[in-house]
Amino acid sequence: MMVSDSLYCTLWMLSFFGQYLGEDLQFSGLANGAVGGSVVFAPDNPPSTSNDAVQWHFGTAIIVTALSDSTTVASAYRDRVSFDRNTLALELWNLRLEDSGIYRLTVLPSAGGQFTGETSLQVLEKITNVRLIGPEDLLIEGESSANISSEGTGSITSVQWMKDNSPLSPSNSIIFSSDNRSVSISPVQRSDSGEYQCTYRNPASSETANLSLIINYGPEDVSIEGEDVVDLGVRVSLSCSANSEPAASFSWTFNRTDTNVTTDTFTIDETDFTHSGDYICTAWNNVTKRNASQQHALLVKVGGGGGLSSGAIAGIVIGVLVAVAGICGLIVYLIKSKKIPKPNLQQNRRASEATQSREETDLDYEVVINFQNARGDETILGKRIESNIYENPDYENVYENVKHELSNKPMAPPPQVRK
Repeated sequence: MMVSDSLYCTLWMLSFFGQYLGEDLQFSGLANGAVGGSVVFAPDNPPSTSNDAVQWHFGTAIIVTALSDSTTVASAYRDRVSFDRNTLALELWNLRLEDSGIYRLTVLPSAGGQFTGETSLQVLEKITNVRLIGPEDLLIEGESSANISSEGTGSITSVQWMKDNSPLSPSNSIIFSSDNRSVSISPVQRSDSGEYQCTYRNPASSETANLSLIINYGPEDVSIEGEDVVDLGVRVSLSCSANSEPAASFSWTFNRTDTNVTTDTFTIDETDFTHSGDYICTAWNNVTKRNASQQHALLVKVGGGGGLSSGAIAGIVIGVLVAVAGICGLIVYLIKSKKIPKPNLQQNRRASEATQSREETDLDYEVVINFQNARGDETILGKRIESNIYENPDYENVYENVKHELSNKPMAPPPQVRK
């Protein structure tokens, strides 16, 4: 059904002069759209009564005219718009840069009067091909610098940087370029390792690029876990660790001698005394070209890996001393109470003298007999000894002296024979 020329004229005049007659229809604000995208214009307060005519304009050009029984779309927007009679919303898709501008809505209610309102559209190029360009060389803590730059296409209105999903802020070592499209970190620290994100935005679109930075450091804080004192014949493992990026490699020495062990664990299947000594673990970082070492002393013992503590040794010593003191006290008590007789020193002295006298007498007999044998046939003390005569003046004198001493010394009584 064709719309009458008079109605078209009326709608045109209302839409053209409606902005001067009052704007009763409200819109949320500026609409944004990306090239190739879509946008919807809808009043926040559409009329609640039935309408005789509704018309949308872009500038002075008519987009769509809706009467009570028909809807007409201008040829320039055919296949690009849709209209909702109930909400009075206009949807425009396949947006172009030239679609940016002011859009006006005019409504003629059945009850009479008219409503008008307008909104604006900004069409922006869609952001695409965003990427980050980072350093190609390996980064070493305290030595290297890192520069990260960004690039992309589209209408870019803002650039935002994040690290590990948190905003990246400038500091003494982190500096942003004037257009905020690149960042410099110097010198790098291990805390700078992580995932960096750069987001290009405009009101209609956005795109994010990611880049991972790895800061190499260490090794440091080398430590060895394992027992210090172990039993003989047991299995022992020493485990070495270090803070390092990338992970450190390890080597072991025993008493300053290379062991050819290049793992983080040193294992002794069965200990013997030769395994006591100093074990040194050395951690090596192949990127930083740094190393660090830690020493561990191992003692192999018999009968208990832990040995006795100083407190236990002190307790044993004190116990022994108390026992000795108790025994001495008991002996003194028994002697004083005459349960153990005191030793008779005088009797002991006499018995010692008698024993010595008998020994001297026996010696004298032996000397006399020897000399008598040298002199010849002689009778001494009732004993006859036959021998060859030995002529020697020296022996003669010795013999006479011994004989004289024996004649003056009392003889020990002969032993009694029991019957």
